[in-house]
Amino acid sequence: MFGFGKKKQEEVARADTEKVEEPENPSPEQEAALDESADKATGPTSDDTPVVFSREDGPWDISEKSTGHQYIDLGGLFIKSNPGLNLRLEADTKSQQVIAVTLQMGEGSLQVQAFAAPKSRGIWEDIRHELSESVRQQGGQVEFSDGAFGRQLITRVPAELPDGRKGFRIARFVGIDGPRWFVRGVFSGKAVLPGQDASALEEVLRNIVVNRGSKPMAPRDLLPMRVPQNIQEAAAQQQAAAHEGDSSKPSLEVPRRGPEITEIG
Repeated sequence: MFGFGKKKQEEVARADTEKVEEPENPSPEQEAALDESADKATGPTSDDTPVVFSREDGPWDISEKSTGHQYIDLGGLFIKSNPGLNLRLEADTKSQQVIAVTLQMGEGSLQVQAFAAPKSRGIWEDIRHELSESVRQQGGQVEFSDGAFGRQLITRVPAELPDGRKGFRIARFVGIDGPRWFVRGVFSGKAVLPGQDASALEEVLRNIVVNRGSKPMAPRDLLPMRVPQNIQEAAAQQQAAAHEGDSSKPSLEVPRRGPEITEIG
């Protein structure tokens, strides 16, 4: 399903150093379960042992992977279709440009953004250090661990729950350095912790193809994204498949405004 959320572009572009973002709000029951699991965690609070991640299984650069009808073309990102996968596009309030995509499967969600990066080195190590400092300044907690994409952060930031109680927003941040690009993923809901929802969305992230383009861009600039040109056709195909009883295709709708990204802090 496609939907639109709105957010100022400059706030999203600086989110790795200023704000913690969580694309979806877990239910009170999910929040309680995540809090209980996080309380039991004993992960390190420092990043003294960086882990180098190899992209042998993706995400891919456009020069490494061919994209066909199975992929949804968002411009800077290509998302592979997957049964049960819902997509929501986040748009800049003023320019209406697409600046992020949120992918949801089951009870987990994953927000993905792609940025330009220097040719000579990756930027994830710098960004995760900046992010950890930002979280601590907000009164939150940070745990570093090794995950499917190398070094990752699990963050817990004080926030008011939907029912008014005080609690935490929990998110898992991963970063992948590619050739002149960087992809940041933010897992929320049940995808924060190991399990079926996390594994499914991690596979979605591995299958992403990044189209950096050849134009000069400053490091950390967002790669431009767009609404798929064939979205009307995709929606028509989805409706036809529904009439024929074929549920193997992902749910697609004409873009509309959806929930905004929740800022924490």
